[in-house]
Amino acid sequence: MYPMQNSKVPAYDKAATMFSPDGRLYQVEYASKIVEQGTTGVGIVFGEGVVLAADKSIQSRLVIPDSIEKIFKIDDNIAVVSAGLVGDARRLVGIARRQAQDNKMVYSENIQVEVMAKEIAETKQAFTQYGGLRPFGVAFIIGGFDEKGAKIFETEPSGALAEYKAVAIGRNKDKAMEVFEKDFKENLSLNDAITMAYKAIEKSIPEKEKITLSRVEFAVIDKKGFRHLSEKDLKQAFK
Repeated sequence: MYPMQNSKVPAYDKAATMFSPDGRLYQVEYASKIVEQGTTGVGIVFGEGVVLAADKSIQSRLVIPDSIEKIFKIDDNIAVVSAGLVGDARRLVGIARRQAQDNKMVYSENIQVEVMAKEIAETKQAFTQYGGLRPFGVAFIIGGFDEKGAKIFETEPSGALAEYKAVAIGRNKDKAMEVFEKDFKENLSLNDAITMAYKAIEKSIPEKEKITLSRVEFAVIDKKGFRHLSEKDLKQAFK
């Protein structure tokens, strides 16, 4: 005989939509824990655009580095950096890309960065509100350039949204944020922003691990649009 379960004990941590007596949604908190285990991603606003960077943390020499995606292009003027579950990130990226295309079909222009950030945040929030769904275990840095200039936003699994001048997500993000708090200045050059992003990721990785340019993925978004930076571009920046 199996012991009878106490039906009077509420399973607050099993239901994504049930608040605990102290006002917590445990499934959302668990999703945030997954994000904290993800590799570090950063975003910085510089004088003419946005720099996005992410630690790809290649664990095996057999892995082809280009097959690991941490930065996803959403539209010609917007991209995101993810930390957390890659499958969840791809699902959200697919939704965001469709929203960007719908906006272009209706208004014949690229979607604004802030509008896209709010759309992603609302999608995340919806998955905390309805039964049968679970929160997305991923955080995004959403960066882009539009008629209002360069902007970056950060979204959490709860759907919380905030705009930043420089921000980090993933493991040891506090160490990366310390670099930004100390070194960030208005109207940074592109090279200075790249250097700062690299330094922030370097500070966030475990002490036993080594960082190299091939381990970090970089992208820039400015008035020319979105582009990945090659290792050659990065070496030029560090001269």
